[in-house]
Amino acid sequence: MYFYILYILYILYIINILKMTLYQIDAFAKSVFQGNPAAVVPLAEWLPDELLQHIAAENNLSETAYFVDKGDHYHLRWFTPAKEVRLCGHATLASAHVLFEHLGYEGNEIRFQALAGELRVHKEGTRLVLDFPADFPKPGGADTELIERILGVQPLDMCHGLDDILVRIESKAALDGLQPDFALMRQLDTRGLIVTTIGTDTDIASRCFFPTYGIDEDPVTGSAHTLLTPYWADILGRNTLTAVQGGARIGYLECALAGDRVNISGEAKSYLVGEICW
Repeated sequence: MYFYILYILYILYIINILKMTLYQIDAFAKSVFQGNPAAVVPLAEWLPDELLQHIAAENNLSETAYFVDKGDHYHLRWFTPAKEVRLCGHATLASAHVLFEHLGYEGNEIRFQALAGELRVHKEGTRLVLDFPADFPKPGGADTELIERILGVQPLDMCHGLDDILVRIESKAALDGLQPDFALMRQLDTRGLIVTTIGTDTDIASRCFFPTYGIDEDPVTGSAHTLLTPYWADILGRNTLTAVQGGARIGYLECALAGDRVNISGEAKSYLVGEICW
């Protein structure tokens, strides 16, 4: 009887592991259908990477986030439809939203451990604030002529960070009108290409392209603003910035450079709650 009870408990434990709830959250959004949608899947323990990648590909969103409770922090990972990434902002915001709004997290700050190191998220009213490592720009990044061919506009400046190339162009109108050559863009040795300019109703504006990671354009990329914030803080001479990102779908962020960290804040809205069946 003792071994039978252990067997039943083991089966129930396995069932609990395999039963996965999926949340789809619109991050950096004041209402649903805005910002950047992310899938969030809380796990009891880590499943094989191949399965995590299959789920992300099936979701077909720019990011699917997974986290495991480690007691004093959460281990957090993100997958695009094509591969795992080092850092993601909007899916971290979405994960914190799930913990605060759906899973009953009682504190005011959540600590995550990820490939990029320690990340923190805290609440300020209806807003969530990401506390991320700053990515200070370095000169260069790619051949200027190739970048001009990719974008169809002349770069005013170019630099790069840990993951992405950043290109500044002349105007918001030029930014809105971009129709990049994604086949050429895939020749770049980088995660993605950030294109930015001075904003019209915000301090700065940007669009972000990640075709080598299975995402031609990402609507609102929190991680890109770890590079955009120190870049524009130096140009504009101040450490707090309002930002907009996106093409057909846009989202708004507030960014602040704080030493070697960047605070990126925005709201998030729940779109759906479902169960993965497999």
